[in-house]
Amino acid sequence: MSSQKPIIKVGVVCGEHSGDRLGAKIISSLKKTHKVELFGVGGPKIINEGLNPIFNFEKLHVMGLIEPLLNYSELKYLRRKIINLFLKEEIDYFFGIDSPDFNIGIHKALKNIGKTKNIQVVSPSVWGWREGRIKHIKKYIDLTMCLFNFEDNFYKKKKLPSIHIGHPFCDLFNSNKEKVFQEYSLDLQDQFVSILPGSRKSEIRDLLPTYIDFIKIHSKENENYKYLIPASDQEILELIASYIPSSLPIRVETESAKDFLSISKFSIVTSGTATLESAILGVFPIICYKTNPINYFIISRMLKVDNIGLPNLLLGVRKFPELIQRNCNPISINAASKEIQDMQSVSAQLRELLIGKTEEEYINAILKL
Repeated sequence: MSSQKPIIKVGVVCGEHSGDRLGAKIISSLKKTHKVELFGVGGPKIINEGLNPIFNFEKLHVMGLIEPLLNYSELKYLRRKIINLFLKEEIDYFFGIDSPDFNIGIHKALKNIGKTKNIQVVSPSVWGWREGRIKHIKKYIDLTMCLFNFEDNFYKKKKLPSIHIGHPFCDLFNSNKEKVFQEYSLDLQDQFVSILPGSRKSEIRDLLPTYIDFIKIHSKENENYKYLIPASDQEILELIASYIPSSLPIRVETESAKDFLSISKFSIVTSGTATLESAILGVFPIICYKTNPINYFIISRMLKVDNIGLPNLLLGVRKFPELIQRNCNPISINAASKEIQDMQSVSAQLRELLIGKTEEEYINAILKL
């Protein structure tokens, strides 16, 4: 009797580094019981799992409401290209990872035409704004894989299929501090602040100049501080470096977020997954967000929640400062840096909230579709 693994064809669309890590983990889990043929778009980690992407996933690095509109024609073309590939290959499963507004068109096309089971990995923020999207989720998506328990509870109340897979950060622990100092040739006498401007070019353009101005103020008041900026890849590193005056004590390195956070007193973080990473590692995050005025005008009127920072959303209370739009300025950031608090109990509480179903449970939920 043959022990060969059954073959499944999996389509994937991922446009973010955080989603790339998550998608690679799910695919790796599927490969334990099946031979997986991969099609679509993803980052380096999904590529390592066997994907030959049809285009660079950075083409999907657009955010907000205005930027996608400005790139509408190209995004529409890319989405049609993906749909045609998936229909041609007759994929069994489609994993739309994050990017819900882009992926919903693919979910719709596959549900209307093919046999594919549609899975949205990372819930859109329907609990926070634009709840009307629920009708599309109900119609076109077979399973939503939620990172957070409060999202899963929201779907259960709406009687929609979902599973809380948990967040990879529940297993995130600090790097060895001595090794970090040695690897980056850092001085043990210095104090450090991590600056995380985001992984998208638009985020860096919108926020890094403000962070640089904060560093100018803070470094004058704190001469023994150094500032550490992790970059997601070499291209982002070069973009970040182009903003940095040579006179400031700033260090930029790729793939260094956990290392830099592990030795930092506090962090300045663009709202997103990195705020949670910082809090889980016990580094007090000052959460910042700024976008163009038109984006903000529209988004602010759709919001249904008081907090936007992931750690605050999980805790149900504003534990960490959120500096939004006009409040996101060098003086406000500097003032917030003087109010940092102990993180030990909060970090443990957040870690507990991130634990979801086991790998076996969520893979079974996928295969049962």
